[in-house]
Order: sequence, then C-alpha cells, then structure tokens
Amino acid sequence: MKSPTAPDYTVREIIHRPRIAPFQSGPSRMLSADQNTLTPERRPEFRDRLIAWFTVHQRHLPWRRTKNPYHIWISEVMLQQTQVKKVLSYYDRFIRSFPTIHALAAADLQTVLKVWEKMGYYGRARNLHRAAQIVAREMGGKIPADYTAFRELPGVGDYIGAAVQSIGFDRPYAVTDGNVKRVIARLFLIDSPLNRTASLKLVRERAAELLDSEKPGLFNQAMMELGATVCHPRRPNCPGCPVSLFCGAFHTHRQLAIPVTGRTRSVPEYHTAAGVIHRDNLVLITRRKPSGLLGGLWEFPGGRVKAGETPEEACLREILEEVNLAVDIIEPLTRVRHAYTHFKIVMDVFRCRYRSGRIVLRGPVDYRWITLNEIDAFPFPVANHKFIPLLEE
Repeated sequence: MKSPTAPDYTVREIIHRPRIAPFQSGPSRMLSADQNTLTPERRPEFRDRLIAWFTVHQRHLPWRRTKNPYHIWISEVMLQQTQVKKVLSYYDRFIRSFPTIHALAAADLQTVLKVWEKMGYYGRARNLHRAAQIVAREMGGKIPADYTAFRELPGVGDYIGAAVQSIGFDRPYAVTDGNVKRVIARLFLIDSPLNRTASLKLVRERAAELLDSEKPGLFNQAMMELGATVCHPRRPNCPGCPVSLFCGAFHTHRQLAIPVTGRTRSVPEYHTAAGVIHRDNLVLITRRKPSGLLGGLWEFPGGRVKAGETPEEACLREILEEVNLAVDIIEPLTRVRHAYTHFKIVMDVFRCRYRSGRIVLRGPVDYRWITLNEIDAFPFPVANHKFIPLLEE
C-alpha cells in the first residue's frame, strides 16, 4: 500500500501573516463588551489563530497523515458514535483488511462485519459496504468529488458528506459534529437546546460563516479538535483556548451553561432470555436478518421475557418459536447486562440440551451447528461476547 503523505500545510504558512502574531498557549486577553463579537471583520483572525494552534497541538492520528478520500471516509464513519481511542485499532485493522474501495466492495458482508465486530452501530458497516459496491460498480472506484453525488451514497449524511468532501477534496463544506456544535454554541451564545431544529439551523449557518474557504479541511479538523481536546462539555480549558477572546460564553462566564441540554427521556430496560443449545459437541447459532438492529450478526436464539413468564419459560418458548426445536434447560449460565443507544437489556442465559424437532426458521435468516472452536469465525453482538468466554471454559 502506498505510504500516506502528510497534508501540505505548514506552521510557517499559517502564522507568518500580517494579521496576527503566532499563537502562544495561555489565557487570552480580555476584550471590552463592544469588541467581544465574532464579526465578519474578525473572522480571518479567528481562523488564523485556530489553524495555527491546531497545526502545533493536534493529536497525531493516522487518518490525518493522508489525503486519500477512501481512508478519510473510513475514519469518519468509524468516529461516529465511537471514541478516538477505540477507533485507532479498528481503523488500522480495517485498512489492512480492505486497503482499497475495490477490496471492500468485493468482500463478503460477513467478513466486513467480523472486522467491524465489537465496535457497535453495525448499520455503519453495512452502509459502508453497500456504498463501496456502488462506487466500485458505477463510479469506476472513484469516490465522487462532488457533495451532492457523494451525499446520495448509503450512510452518507450531512456530517460524513461535509467531512470527506472538505478533508479529502478541499471542498468548502462546514462540519457540524457534536464537538463543533458545542464550540459554535459557546462562541455565539446560542442558549436554546441544540437538538431543536431552529438551533441546529443556526449552528450550521454560523459554522458556514466561520469556515475557511481556502483550507476548509484543515479548518474543520481544527474546529473538531478544539471541541474534543479543549472546549470540553463540563470542564472547558478556557485558559488554553486559542480563540477564547472571540467566545461569548467565556466573556460572560457562561461556559458551563452553554450548550443548553434539552429534556432527556428515561431509557427503558427489557428482560430477555437466550439459550445455548448443545447437541453432542455442537451448539446452535442463528443469523439475524441483514437490516435493523444488529443486522447480519450471529447470536444464540432467544428473545424478550413476557409479562408473567419466568426467564426459563421465555427461553423455551423463544427457541420453539424461532427455530422450532424442543429443548431442556440444563442450568443457568449467567446474567448479562448491556446498554444500547435507546434501551438496556438484562439477559438471562441458559445452557440447553437438544431434545427433538427439525429446524424451521421464523425470524432468523440462517443457522449453523458449530463447535466452540469455530465460534471466532462468526461476528456476534457485544452482549453475546459477554458470556461466550464462559462457554469456552
């Protein structure tokens, strides 16, 4: 694989301009109230200070050492809903497994899901695989350097579209991820919940106004880095901020009050049961349908415990309904707790013994009788991984 090249931006290029002095860490000077506005005339200074800081203080991440839009796309998809620390190992493994978009398009979905396994939000991997197939089949393997065309690919929303187009192709589209939204809200004193349509529209307008059209990719990365490493949600490091002199929240001492959070709904918790069915030296696994939550992954049959049922009764009923088998429960294996985005589960897991019946699938789309030595070849949800080591023991 061709060695990535560093972006062709230098500290000298940024800080040696007549408008500003080079960035130095430490508290920014206070301005009077009439000066403390990020007016159009002051935006160039804001951009220069931010980019100068980023060029010196950015984290050295592998996707920042390349202008390959495919690699940038992979990293941005992974960084949705996943912390940088976790993405680092997955990014390297994914690029090694699928070094080009043609390699990803040609791979089996099960292989892609296995490489993605335990990172969660598997719809990202399925959409990425589908999009790669479209690019390879219909676009000659070239990711479109056009926002509208790229935006039409599966899984490409406003954020991914702006990030890849700006960082990979230097297109002037402002990124508004969670970190940028927080920075914008504090800069401009946006004191309404950011999950409201009107607030989000205002954030996007302000981000577009601030964007450095000459270096949009560098500027977007600097804004995201500022939010991730300095402008923290609960403990913003205002003395170390390169642009605090432009920040409305800093000068009005409202850093902790902005952004405003809306009401949060309580997270429901569901009780489920699953059975590990033994037949001789084999166990049964089933594959979920390719769409929806955990789509395409393998699991042990089971489902939700109904009102008035015991977990044991639910386990026997779900196995009969899903795969048409009668089983006997040997013993409880463990209880697993796991949190998804919008709900939690408590799963009681039982060892079961096959008694009778021929498999008829009602819900799952495939099944396998496998040995425990084969289990690592299949992608499983994290909740299943929490008890799989007990089976191997």
